[in-house]
Amino acid sequence: MQPRKSTLMIMVLLAAMTRFIPHPPNFTALIAIGLFGGAYLTDKRIALIVPLAAMFISDLFLGLHNTLIWVYLSLLLVVFMGFNLRGKIKIVPVLVANLGGAALFFLLTNFGVWITGGGYHHPLTATGLLAVYADGIPFFGNMLAGSLLYSVLLFGIFEIAAQKFPVLQPAQNRE
Repeated sequence: MQPRKSTLMIMVLLAAMTRFIPHPPNFTALIAIGLFGGAYLTDKRIALIVPLAAMFISDLFLGLHNTLIWVYLSLLLVVFMGFNLRGKIKIVPVLVANLGGAALFFLLTNFGVWITGGGYHHPLTATGLLAVYADGIPFFGNMLAGSLLYSVLLFGIFEIAAQKFPVLQPAQNRE
């Protein structure tokens, strides 16, 4: 396997393993993993599979739940957002993608909580949905903070490493 691809895959797996570190609710690397995988893993199938596999492996240990499909759907969509970062790994686009990814995760997973009746037990009405979103607001801040921290770490560490080790640069950039 190519050093660049294996390094990227290992970084995604390690970031997923941070879920085992004690943390505030929703302060995770989930958004960062999706954006990072989408931005750097050039084979789109691998970019979609690796973050999902990393999350699934950690979920096998942490526990499965009835809103998992909404979490995984969110992660898939965030990977697609990461595709849009390809060739644009700069601070502002990565920050905007983090905000968009966290918002997307918030909207989809809280919808999933509402539709499955999990957690908040609000009625399946528009008022119930709004109540679920209101209940989820404190978790949004943690999601965004975790996303930003882990994105800085993943994107920053890889960019610095790629400057020091040319084998980590895309093939077209190597001499």
